[in-house]
Amino acid sequence: MSATTLSAAAIAGMIDHAILKPELTRTEVDAQLDLAARYRIFSVCVRPSDVAHAAARLAGTGVAVGTVIGFPHGTTSTEAKVAEARQAIADGAAELDMVLNVGRLRSGLTDDVEADIAAVVGAADGRVVKVILETALLSDDDVIAGCRAAESAGAAFVKTSTGFAGGGATPEHLALMRATVGPQVQVKASGGVRDLDTVLAFHAAGVTRFGTSGTATILDDAAARDAGGDAAARVNDASY
Repeated sequence: MSATTLSAAAIAGMIDHAILKPELTRTEVDAQLDLAARYRIFSVCVRPSDVAHAAARLAGTGVAVGTVIGFPHGTTSTEAKVAEARQAIADGAAELDMVLNVGRLRSGLTDDVEADIAAVVGAADGRVVKVILETALLSDDDVIAGCRAAESAGAAFVKTSTGFAGGGATPEHLALMRATVGPQVQVKASGGVRDLDTVLAFHAAGVTRFGTSGTATILDDAAARDAGGDAAARVNDASY
């Protein structure tokens, strides 16, 4: 592949900064929200109970607030996921990252998986829904089936991982996801996205959104490369 260039500002516009660890205190959450505002990233992805607080703290900053549904295992009932989605929207969430039912996907119950996703898409009332596949737990056939179910259900994105099940985004899974869904469905890489070169290589493979808690490291590196004479951050993709 040819080298890929992206400005630091362009990378910031593709980051969903993850603030999801269960042990985070309010003070620690606030520090991460302030970091998101300082770096002018696209959005934060916070725990459901933090949505209203995050929306209030980030008001006027241009940083959107997203949250997770059925997190991290995806095994709650469809009714519970719908209720969670509606509450998140009422609290100010602009985007929803839902975990599909991994066990049912692996069982071949793709109609159930699609119906579960479609119910959340319906509850989102036009807001962006990203479907987390948890690729580390899936075969390639499962990844394909999950992507197709998400696309048929009207999801805007397919996403690799929660970050809580081991593994994470890999070039192979991202390529498979991008090849499976149509151009109207975007791909989000999450899990193990910690450095700039990974972001650049994954973007070259068709990824348009990144879930990461390594925002500062990634964007500081991008800004340093910009300032160092490159018009943009640069990486050779051949190793991927």
